Amino acid sequence: MRVLMLSWEYPPVVVGGLGRHVHALSTALAAAGHEVTVVTRHGGDAPLDEVRDGVRIVRAPADPPLFPFATETLLAFTMSLNHALTRAALRVCAEQEYDVVHGHDWLVTHAAVTLKHHLRVPLVATVHATEAGRHSGWLPAELNRCIHSVEWWLAYEARRVLVCSGYMRWEVSRLFELPAGKVRVIPNGVDPAAFRVTPRQVRAAREEYAGDGPLVVYAGRLVYEKGVQDLIAATPALRRRFPGLRVVVAGEGKYADELAAEVTRRRLGRTVRFAGFLPTEPARAGEPSLPALFAAADCAVVPSRYEPFGMVALEAAAAGAPLAVSATGGLAEFVEPGTTGVTFPPKDPAGLADAVSTVLRDEVLARRLSRRARALVIDRYSWPAIAARTVEAYEQAGRDERALRAAGTADGPVPPITVPDGNLLRDGSA
Repeated sequence: MRVLMLSWEYPPVVVGGLGRHVHALSTALAAAGHEVTVVTRHGGDAPLDEVRDGVRIVRAPADPPLFPFATETLLAFTMSLNHALTRAALRVCAEQEYDVVHGHDWLVTHAAVTLKHHLRVPLVATVHATEAGRHSGWLPAELNRCIHSVEWWLAYEARRVLVCSGYMRWEVSRLFELPAGKVRVIPNGVDPAAFRVTPRQVRAAREEYAGDGPLVVYAGRLVYEKGVQDLIAATPALRRRFPGLRVVVAGEGKYADELAAEVTRRRLGRTVRFAGFLPTEPARAGEPSLPALFAAADCAVVPSRYEPFGMVALEAAAAGAPLAVSATGGLAEFVEPGTTGVTFPPKDPAGLADAVSTVLRDEVLARRLSRRARALVIDRYSWPAIAARTVEAYEQAGRDERALRAAGTADGPVPPITVPDGNLLRDGSA
């Protein structure tokens, strides 16, 4: 199978879980013998065209006009990105034929749809999250409605829509009015070997981040829907229960300044530490890494208010951290309370504090939870198995594409997109 994959982030440009997902999937596909080319945006001093881990990576430099990745310029940034991705991909397509185009999320929609029709091959789309889902079913402003319409278009043009959980299958089917057979659940995965660390690395992480009490860790993007504000709100109660407690927040994002201000307002500066982005593999020996931080943690917290899957929970479990997660979205499908972790209601700092306390007070329970969660990761969430299921989706999409082209209906007009008012996930208006 010859796969042309489009993603707005790919190492070394990693913003969140999407970039790590695309990297792991593409390398697993390559390891299984498939030809994979990833077209992505350029960043840092990475090569414009290279083969790494069996995957060809083509990085498109940004166009000269300055469109920052910020809310007020997001659509302009996205349009500019898609122009650059399309030009880079067309150059690649002049050298090689492809069997499928695989686009990841709405930010690459224009390039993905253009290439689908130019190459006359099926488009498979992975929807990692939705704009309505990020806003609890609402589209509060014109920007949100525009993004929703692009997501709708991507889902319409795709022959198969891939999602990471049963919850997301319900969400995208409802939002984009998709037939049941078009949406396929293929979970995110993790490479357990990448999160295995030595006792020395664990000791170093404890010395760097822990105090005299337990160590609680959050890792992920610093955005509203990840619920870090709820962890900060729960920290005073946790500190009273566990003297010497330390909370480490690892990650970057647009909500960082507000979170830091909240820590200051609550006078938690000695308890909460912002560690910034931590790589899975540090550039130099002895530098902090995410696996070492997780392995050193007495509890890893995933307090998301909206979470299609929660790959960071898999990563923390692979490193051996006991889990406390909000019972929402895909997290509720991975973490079974009392078996692979503990759960609490989203948006509930008191419930979060009680769940974390349950883990911190019972070392035997914590060890049992982490052991069972890690075993589940190894058994169900390996990337080779996920890559094989993705290839099956490619093959199904190819059969559909051939049938539609034989019938002369593969390139019909797209119906007008309407965006209803109200809560699209609750009031039945979607």
